[in-house]
Amino acid sequence: MKTKQLINFTLLLCFFLSLQYANAQQDVELKMWYNNPASVWNEALPVGNGRLGGMVHGDPVREKIQLNEITFWSGGPSRNDNTNALNALSEVRQLIFDGQYSEAETIINENMTAEQLHGSMFQPIGNLFLPFTDHSNYTDYYRELDLETAVATTTYKVDDVTYKREVFASQPDQVIVIRLTASEPGKLTFSANMNGPLKETVRAVDSNTLEMTGLSSTHERVTGQVRFDARLKVLNTGGSTDSASIRINVSNADEVVILVSVATNFTDYETLTANETEKCINYLSAAETKSYTELLNSHLSAYQNYFNRVSLNLGGTSLFSDVPTDERIENFSETKDKELVTMYYQFGRYLLISCSQPGGQPATLQGLWNDQVYPPWDSKYTININTEMNYWPAEKCNLAEMHEPLVQMLKELSETGQQTAQTMYGCDGWVTHHNTDLWRICGVVDGAYWGMWPMGGAWLSQHLWEKYLYSGDLEYLASVYPVLKSACEFYQDFLIEEPENNWLVVSPSISPENSPPVHSPSICAGATMDNQLLFDLFTKTIKAANLLDIDSVLMVDFKNILDRLPPMQIGRLGQLQEWMEDWDSPTDQHRHVSHLYGLCPSNQISPYTSPQLFDAARTSLIYRGDVSTGWSMGWKVNLWARLQDGNHALKLITDQLTLVDPGNPTMGGTFPNFFDSHPPFQIDGNFGCTSGITEMLLQSHDGAIHFLPALPDEWVTGEVSGLRAYGGFEVDFNWEDGAVKEIVITSNLGGNCRIRVPNDVALIDGTLLDSASGTNPNPFFATAEIKDPIIVNSSILNPVDLEPTFLYDLSTEAGETYTIIDRNALPKSK
Repeated sequence: MKTKQLINFTLLLCFFLSLQYANAQQDVELKMWYNNPASVWNEALPVGNGRLGGMVHGDPVREKIQLNEITFWSGGPSRNDNTNALNALSEVRQLIFDGQYSEAETIINENMTAEQLHGSMFQPIGNLFLPFTDHSNYTDYYRELDLETAVATTTYKVDDVTYKREVFASQPDQVIVIRLTASEPGKLTFSANMNGPLKETVRAVDSNTLEMTGLSSTHERVTGQVRFDARLKVLNTGGSTDSASIRINVSNADEVVILVSVATNFTDYETLTANETEKCINYLSAAETKSYTELLNSHLSAYQNYFNRVSLNLGGTSLFSDVPTDERIENFSETKDKELVTMYYQFGRYLLISCSQPGGQPATLQGLWNDQVYPPWDSKYTININTEMNYWPAEKCNLAEMHEPLVQMLKELSETGQQTAQTMYGCDGWVTHHNTDLWRICGVVDGAYWGMWPMGGAWLSQHLWEKYLYSGDLEYLASVYPVLKSACEFYQDFLIEEPENNWLVVSPSISPENSPPVHSPSICAGATMDNQLLFDLFTKTIKAANLLDIDSVLMVDFKNILDRLPPMQIGRLGQLQEWMEDWDSPTDQHRHVSHLYGLCPSNQISPYTSPQLFDAARTSLIYRGDVSTGWSMGWKVNLWARLQDGNHALKLITDQLTLVDPGNPTMGGTFPNFFDSHPPFQIDGNFGCTSGITEMLLQSHDGAIHFLPALPDEWVTGEVSGLRAYGGFEVDFNWEDGAVKEIVITSNLGGNCRIRVPNDVALIDGTLLDSASGTNPNPFFATAEIKDPIIVNSSILNPVDLEPTFLYDLSTEAGETYTIIDRNALPKSK
């Protein structure tokens, strides 16, 4: 066959393949729907615009929308550094090296833990209620959240009249929009009112406008200082409105649009000088000049600009589209409903778009949604895994802009954390521990057992470098480099030489929230996770300095520190040791798997460059078990994906998609509204699972873009588009029977594109790709150069048998797109 004929045939083949999968993608239903109103909060449907959040209950008789505003927190600008810490530090360290852990814990609790302030609370604004007269005998009930439009809709019938409510949170217009319609004119008669646990006043401003004001709580002796102003505006077509003292009444309207605006006096973490009333009115005044169609269209344009970047089809059919979502969750372990997995995956992306927008605050422990004045763990930022996990999907799932609030919080923590470093430890640089809040506190909270972990800054800082790896933006890197450098400068001063091996270690510290079986206190020195975090922090900072061509002398000092960090160790059970000593127990099934940070989200443990550590990490994860809290199962999906075991990763997804009683949660899993159950609700499990599903299909942390690294047997056929990889690459691909059929790679930066695939492939024009070996010349794909591990007993190791792969290099130019197909799809030449 001639070359031109080959090219045309191949192009035609690829066109039909693409068309086939495009049609399949359109069949994926991304509507969460239910045939009953929400009876409790964990059944309500979330809407959000990054600043305003609403939980829509969909009750025909008395609609309830619970409201949040991301800057409404208890207390006010504050610090929680314990000034006694520095004087106690030397004694604590000596007690740890002497093995007197209980004594060390006592001194830490008395002298280093925050004396009163353990963090402010993210608090609710209150509730909007819409009571309807004579709607109790409703039929044909239906409510949904359409993930493709970010609109929550409720419909039902009363006396053959169909009523419809649509709710969305507009990012462009900064209001929550509610439209109410009926199938017959003049049928909308209801009232609107607001109430909340922290309200000060509720009043009708005029016949169409209701206002509620409030003040945040005083907490841990920090006076509540955040004020809010919340207003609703009723815009009716037909009928009439009038106001009572605390409600707006609507009578016989044809259509009603309600705009909800909320604002606080928050300016920044140090300042509360904004005029909340003026801000609230300005949002409302601007929005009410637009029609509902204009409001909806601007909302859709902004939201879909992010959401539509990624599509996923796991080869499922619409067999279960007529089954309510809560029933699909309940039946998932039997049905293996692939479309439910797709919807759950996209729900995670929906949540990140809805609760983390540029210029705003990062997602809290519950994202943007909390109905309690005293929420679990204050609904603040737990930075020993949970906040980080919130942002694992951001870059790879093509939501880089959603990462920006976290980057800004790091810059602010690097400011407040400098005082903490000096006050508590006499060190330069900046430090924060395992929790922070809107005011960017950095001290030790919750007691020594949980909080004596001076590594929060080290972990958070990894996100700064990770973001660079996807974009290659040197201007951005220069803007965050001072944060990386300052974090290193803290540890440069803080690390201490341990007496046995003369390694430089963190002391005091913990392996987050876990204690070794040999003693009850968690206090230790040189925990494995600490060493892994510091390896990454110093390595990435040195790379950043080299790219920016600055601080060459300081980087010599940083390299010397790197060389003196403890190596990872493989213990007597063949496990990756969690602590510097071989203390692990095979019966320890703690929810935190901190020492496996080196496997994921880091890239220090690889089957290709460190197979012994890879095997040891797998052994540790097997010992830990599967069943756990919701967010922990989300982490384990990622870990099993990195271990290239797709069937085990899917088993964890199945565990996570276990329906939890929304009124009495007692286990990890998923609530009817798809919220993750820790229990209670924590949003990190949602984000963790979305990240994990991505890792099952595509990885780029280990020297190449790896396609289908952990494909379960059940996901035989599928397609995904819009995923991002290191080095500025964006990829679409589909697969059949575990083999990739077509890959489309867009190169934004140019350079070598190394791919790892499960089957032999070629370029679309029939050109055979170059087989690859050795180090990838593209610097964005550098693998970790770690120390050789210390191994107690090498005979206990059991190497993992990996599926064979093909490794290829493709030279790319910036702005160009390349199509690669299964070589078996090429027509055979005669």
